[in-house]
Amino acid sequence: MARVAGRNLAMSWIAGVFCTGVIVALLWLSLPMLPLLAEFADTAVRSALP
Repeated sequence: MARVAGRNLAMSWIAGVFCTGVIVALLWLSLPMLPLLAEFADTAVRSALP
């Protein structure tokens, strides 16, 4: 990312770490849904193919 005047490097790192943490937390919370999603995709593919 280009250096923009007036931007603090420390604050950008803190914001980046915070955003990464939020994304990791959302992925962690979505893990229990993976088996259901796999079953749904399997059913969709089986019904689409003859």
